[in-house]
Amino acid sequence: MDSYWTFLSTRRVYENRIMKVREDAYRFSRGNVVHDYTVLEFPDWVNIIPVTPEGNVVMIRQFRHGVERSTLEIPGGLISGSDLDPREGAIREMEEETGYAGAEVIHIGTVEPNPAIQNNRCHSFLALDARPGRGQNLDPTEAINVELVKKADVYRMIREGGITHGLVVAAFAFLMLHEMG
Repeated sequence: MDSYWTFLSTRRVYENRIMKVREDAYRFSRGNVVHDYTVLEFPDWVNIIPVTPEGNVVMIRQFRHGVERSTLEIPGGLISGSDLDPREGAIREMEEETGYAGAEVIHIGTVEPNPAIQNNRCHSFLALDARPGRGQNLDPTEAINVELVKKADVYRMIREGGITHGLVVAAFAFLMLHEMG
């Protein structure tokens, strides 16, 4: 399939602190069609499912500008330049956003959020034995409420449309696979 496509050119269209937008021109050999494709360049992301010794999931509720409402999610965000690897980024995000720390952190899966138009990956982690630590350390524009939710309730909320963030749903799919062995 890849042999049908010939890369012709690229140009930067837009750039800000979290993303870059480029347009790539390709020739498709079937029909000799030249077409531009928009690519959103993001750093890789991480998310983490902290689970307390009692089996509750440490979740966060925050306002999301894209959907103009608060959503229930798990801690996560961009991997920063100071993070040595995705695992370290996930631990940092969990501690900053929830104030919790986990005794053991396990990588449970990686997805490409939208390979049709994005170049990044999202790495999902599980934090076992998560307990309150030093407290939240939020960015200046973050307002995050921490909520402890029973795992069965999380799956019910996903099924009923109460949790709709695609990367959160993917993380819980990875958790189910991890727990199946």
